[in-house]
Amino acid sequence: MSIQFATKARRGMAAASIAAGLALGVAGCSGGGDDKKPETSASATTDKESDPSAQQGTDESLAELKGEGGLILVVTSATRDAGGFVTVSGEIKNDGAEGARIPIQTRGNETEIMKHGVSLGGATLVDPASRKRYYVLRDTDGRPLTTTGMPRIKPGASVPVFMQFPAPSAETAEVTFQLPTFASASIEISA
Repeated sequence: MSIQFATKARRGMAAASIAAGLALGVAGCSGGGDDKKPETSASATTDKESDPSAQQGTDESLAELKGEGGLILVVTSATRDAGGFVTVSGEIKNDGAEGARIPIQTRGNETEIMKHGVSLGGATLVDPASRKRYYVLRDTDGRPLTTTGMPRIKPGASVPVFMQFPAPSAETAEVTFQLPTFASASIEISA
């Protein structure tokens, strides 16, 4: 199952690269490139919800969102990419006593996304300052640029996940992350 996930994740990342190229082509040259972007650490997170259980090398999380049936989405990063995207990464853990599946509602209710099966396509980022909502990006076939085809999660196990969104304005550092059937939370975007 991890090979299947890795293959799908690679497809999603390849689609994101293609979408980034298309977005850059549509947007045209905006002058200046990387000359104003300082190198920063992707671990610019707060310690308010750090987890000492060093899973996969990360001790900190941006947020923990409780879902149905003992599922918890742990958001570990929200990184602004050079191509104009924000990639939200983390893991969905099963803290319940029985195996659990990701609820079908997490894919959202858009017809184009629904026909591609279980995904996290219903996720959104909300910029409260500018009153804008950002939906998960899609490739040219309408597939969401998120983790898809997630397996049943055994008790105590977790599955790595990612979602890509259009990036809010450069001045926006904090957004509200929402995923159907999970609680909402404010997360900080790192450069």
